[in-house]
Amino acid sequence: MTTIGILGAGQLGRMLALAGYPLGLRFRFFDPAPDSPANLLADHLTAGYADEAALRRFVDGLDVVTYEFENVPVETARFLERFVPVYPPPIALEKAQDRLVEKTFLQGLGIPTPAFNGLDNGLVNGLADGDGIGAGFSAVLKTRRMGYDGKGQYVVRNRAELAEALRKLSGQDVILEQFIPFEREFSIICARGVDGDVVFYPLTHNTHREGILRVSIVEDLDSTRHLQLQAESYARAVLDALDYVGVLAIEFFEKDGRLLANEMAPRVHNSGHWTIDGAVTSQFENQVRAVCGLPLGSTNPLGACAMVNLIGEIPAAADILQIEGAHLHLYDKLPRPGRKVGHINIVADSQDKLKEKIGEVQKYVLG
Repeated sequence: MTTIGILGAGQLGRMLALAGYPLGLRFRFFDPAPDSPANLLADHLTAGYADEAALRRFVDGLDVVTYEFENVPVETARFLERFVPVYPPPIALEKAQDRLVEKTFLQGLGIPTPAFNGLDNGLVNGLADGDGIGAGFSAVLKTRRMGYDGKGQYVVRNRAELAEALRKLSGQDVILEQFIPFEREFSIICARGVDGDVVFYPLTHNTHREGILRVSIVEDLDSTRHLQLQAESYARAVLDALDYVGVLAIEFFEKDGRLLANEMAPRVHNSGHWTIDGAVTSQFENQVRAVCGLPLGSTNPLGACAMVNLIGEIPAAADILQIEGAHLHLYDKLPRPGRKVGHINIVADSQDKLKEKIGEVQKYVLG
């Protein structure tokens, strides 16, 4: 019986375990937080990621280790790699944790990104127009590490706003990125096995508000085929460069018919939650298949699919479940403003019907 160790016990870890139990797999979680969403599903060791004694107890009896979020310390992953395989490989964490390293890596593979510049607080007054910081510029100042759902990010339109944003992020390494007036945001989810086999899910069109993903819709392939091919080419370059094993997500901006990579996530991803009910094989099942050396499953959608995130508030289950094709997933998290507490998957037999169902669901969803 294969036992998978998961670093992090949030909702993504919870969904990984739920996908793996029908395959006869067993799980063990490691997370500093004692009340994480996954702690009812398997053994949960509560300790800090630098606690080597706790990590040794965690890894004892495991066959493989994976993780559910990309800010697991690289040192932790490399320590565990001394005892069992760790997938995706720790180098994927290194590339994804620092936005400057990440974008430099992507550009080195020939993957286009917004223009960027690493800054520190002492550089702002010395920047010249040649650095792209002239009158009327638009850019996004971000922390190089951590920060998600819009945290640690500021849109700036002049030197004064840049200086103020730098003041707010004082003491943190930052990156200044070109602001892209994009037409749509997309993400691609893919998986690579230990044998090098790769599968791709169809692109999802993502809508964010206040920096938080609200809705993901699987676009009709006929209308996005050229973008799908671009995304697959870029994703395959990343997978091969890192000798990757597991699920990878890359987020893109669409501008003038081409994709610009925004960021990558070496893990299962919020925009792929629709696959639980809407694909032959979910992203979570393909993750556990990949890290266990099992054949990857089909990524074909089962209809027109979408996901609606539940942010800060949980609707009455009866209101959602009365809607044909709607599937409710709750994370066992206490609601609070800005917190992801669940999601609703919707599967319909046409894009028109899907849009109708999304409208019905959104009547009951905050914001």
